[in-house]
Amino acid sequence: MSVGIEIGSDDTGQSVHINIEELLATRLLVQGNSGSGKSHLLRRLLEESAHLVQQVVIDPEGDFATLADAYNHVVIDAGDYNEREIATMGSRIREHRASIILNLEALELEAQMTCAAAFLNAMFDAPRDHWYPALVVVDEAQMFAPAVSGDVPDIVRRASLGAMTNLMCRGRKRGLAGAIATQRLAKLAKNVAAEASNFLMGRTFLDIDMARAADLLGMERRQAERIRDLERGCFLGLGPAISRRPISMKIGPTQTNTRMGTHSLLPMPEAEPENLRTMLFAEMESDPVQARPQATPQPIAAAELIRRIAAPEPAVEAASVPDDLGDGTSADAIDIEATIVDVLQEMLADTDSAYQTDALLYQDFSVRCRMQKLVGVPLELTDFRRRFALAKGGILDPTDSRWTEVLGVATSLPEDMAAPFLQIARAAMEGNPCPDDEALGRAYGTRSPGRVRRLIEYMEKQGAVVVRADFGGRRSIGIPQLGLSTEAE
Repeated sequence: MSVGIEIGSDDTGQSVHINIEELLATRLLVQGNSGSGKSHLLRRLLEESAHLVQQVVIDPEGDFATLADAYNHVVIDAGDYNEREIATMGSRIREHRASIILNLEALELEAQMTCAAAFLNAMFDAPRDHWYPALVVVDEAQMFAPAVSGDVPDIVRRASLGAMTNLMCRGRKRGLAGAIATQRLAKLAKNVAAEASNFLMGRTFLDIDMARAADLLGMERRQAERIRDLERGCFLGLGPAISRRPISMKIGPTQTNTRMGTHSLLPMPEAEPENLRTMLFAEMESDPVQARPQATPQPIAAAELIRRIAAPEPAVEAASVPDDLGDGTSADAIDIEATIVDVLQEMLADTDSAYQTDALLYQDFSVRCRMQKLVGVPLELTDFRRRFALAKGGILDPTDSRWTEVLGVATSLPEDMAAPFLQIARAAMEGNPCPDDEALGRAYGTRSPGRVRRLIEYMEKQGAVVVRADFGGRRSIGIPQLGLSTEAE
């Protein structure tokens, strides 16, 4: 049985429907210049399907927050939470099937991309038991899946693009159906746009965008001019969930509206010029003279900023370090290495720490070191990343001669694979069973069993490990360079 919603009407006044079940399986791409009615279309789609399927809205402008006034959506204002909390909520909404609106309005572009990536990745990595159907709407998708590099750091762009690619390319098997909207197809990554099978094309004027829209709709190039002539709120639709042939439609009305309202002309104020001058310059004479704003400083990388906050400049630090820490404890009496080990163990005891970014982990490490009465952070970010990876692999003291050979073998692998490899090597040295996928995933920073399998396959291709499985399906992993193997598990 198909479940359809009315999205609008065609040129003859007949209702146009979208099959929601088919849409969940085949995804949707919406294009239209600013003012063409994209947001109105998405709002109509969300309102009509709110009672049928769980909805997740990535909202960079705060346009859709008003849906919560009439429906059961929960608004998450991303500016009030850190990356770890956003990822936790992304995982929990899959478990509880809550419809949410992730409002990114208060964030800058780089933070919006980072936040959206963390949220989408957490949804994507949810346990299989939580793979319920969900319609994931992403407005202004060209921001999160740009076709070319922009002003944001490359690592941020890759993370955001990877999350969007997972949503559109691999999300269907996990119950995630992407419905993305963009102002310009030319600015949207092609591998993201190509995965949609349903299209709603609104008014656009640039030839390159009209040509791509015409190609997606199966229209001849000379027919592309029709896209330029579309009225506001009118779209050309095609796809298994809409129509087998291109169809023109006008989107129907919505029950809710954006908080920004419309941009219709309003009468100019009728106040006399003298009254306006009085209002504009009222009490200006009593205000203190403000200094001219200085030139905007160049942005600092997050990791560098965290390092500077956590570790003051040496001159300042030397002037402020007391010989006595206030409780009779001498600064020289603190065993820095022992404190580092204690802090790493505390962080490992927090199961969520395995899935946090390096920047957040380093910030947590800095705070914990201060709580242990260390002045400044004893490790730079690069050194901390290595020590934490070793700790996840079960090696708290890298100077111990027992681990020299193991660490030598680990250098042949990428840095992010050190922790799972060391877990395997430690199990082999101690004659313990092979770590399971969950333990290796925690060390690797993923909840996806597929990524763990690909990790092991990669290490085997590099010659670092050899995987064996008996007839009972129990796995053991050998390390040729050490001549050791784990027990079967």
